[in-house]
Amino acid sequence: MKKFISASLLVCLVSILPVKSQNKYQVAGKFPVEGNGGWDYVASEDDSSRVYIAHGNVMQVMNTSTNKIIGTLKGLNGAHGVAICENMNHGYVTSGKDSSYTVFDLNTFKKVRTIPAMGSEPDAVLFDFYTQRLFVGNARSNDISVFDVSVDKFIGKIKLDGNPEMLVNDDNGHIFVNIENLSMVCSINASTMKVENKWRLKEGQEPSGLAIDKVNHRLFSVCDNKLMVISDYDKGAVVATVPIGEHPDGAAFDPILKRAYSSNGDGTLTVVQEVDANTFKVIDNVKTQKGARTLTVNNKTHHIYLPVAERGEKPKPSATDPNPRPEVIPNTFVIMDVEVK
Repeated sequence: MKKFISASLLVCLVSILPVKSQNKYQVAGKFPVEGNGGWDYVASEDDSSRVYIAHGNVMQVMNTSTNKIIGTLKGLNGAHGVAICENMNHGYVTSGKDSSYTVFDLNTFKKVRTIPAMGSEPDAVLFDFYTQRLFVGNARSNDISVFDVSVDKFIGKIKLDGNPEMLVNDDNGHIFVNIENLSMVCSINASTMKVENKWRLKEGQEPSGLAIDKVNHRLFSVCDNKLMVISDYDKGAVVATVPIGEHPDGAAFDPILKRAYSSNGDGTLTVVQEVDANTFKVIDNVKTQKGARTLTVNNKTHHIYLPVAERGEKPKPSATDPNPRPEVIPNTFVIMDVEVK
């Protein structure tokens, strides 16, 4: 994603069950996760109550029924994103520092093999069931590498105009990706591996997180200038914008509740209700924790999970580092549970 945060990790669990009379949310609890290091994406597996947390040089798996870690994959090098392929019983996690991805077993969470990503600094990763292919977004080389997961073989590369951020698919042969530095979205034919359409996000700037409504054919791009931009991906056109918090880096959509979410680094989670295909309104800004800027949602339990860590005071700028980051307070890797009031 946009920035790979170096920290001991705190992960936030957000429970967002429907409410009869109001639409408010609150933090319900925090659960520690052992380990240090930077983090980026988290991924949820709806049927198994699992959340996959990639950070530093490990990928950990938490059972959300018990809030316990049930597996750890070690030996990564700057872990970023996780994708799941249930029919192959494999998961995939990208390592940005050595430009590779690791295949792991979904039962044992042990490494099967490590494969060159065929691009520089792999970040987001997506398994597309329609084509049975793995799509790896390479942030530094401005392209997407495509692999046949049945044999873990590289089969092609999709060249982009700028650096890719989050990847989503429509289950009908199309992949969508935010192009951060150009403030645009690309629509890709997953079979031909060609860009079919691309459009600007108008007033939206530097999109990072991306979510999809596969029923109404809408994309939700969260942008650095505090906007969520909603697009019609059939027409390749913006249909609405809504305000969100500062420094977003993740987005998710719950198809049952018809709600889109933006995780914001300012310590808020913006909740957007989809009234209809062209009407959207903010119904809450949940206080989470400063730095909680990525997320995943379980569409069966309606829980949201956000990684974050505590930081100390920001150091003074210097000639060698004009914009230094605050030091991370050690051993603050946790899971935050937010529920409906």
